[in-house]
Amino acid sequence: MIAPPEILRVSHKRNACDGATDIPGGASLGHPRVFLEIDETGYVDCGYCDRRFVLIGGPADGKDQADLRDHGDGAGR
Repeated sequence: MIAPPEILRVSHKRNACDGATDIPGGASLGHPRVFLEIDETGYVDCGYCDRRFVLIGGPADGKDQADLRDHGDGAGR
């Protein structure tokens, strides 16, 4: 497996992703804002940009992210 392109360690189970948070004035360069919920696996992937959100202290924190399968939130799971 290939590791996700970007991994964010977060302290909350519910997170928003728009694909352009770190781009100054980049809202038009991202994707629609989606809200992602981390479940018992301890991580979730954005279905648009593949950014991975890992819950600090959760089951996926500290693991090799390339070994974890893609895990989206919603219908694409």
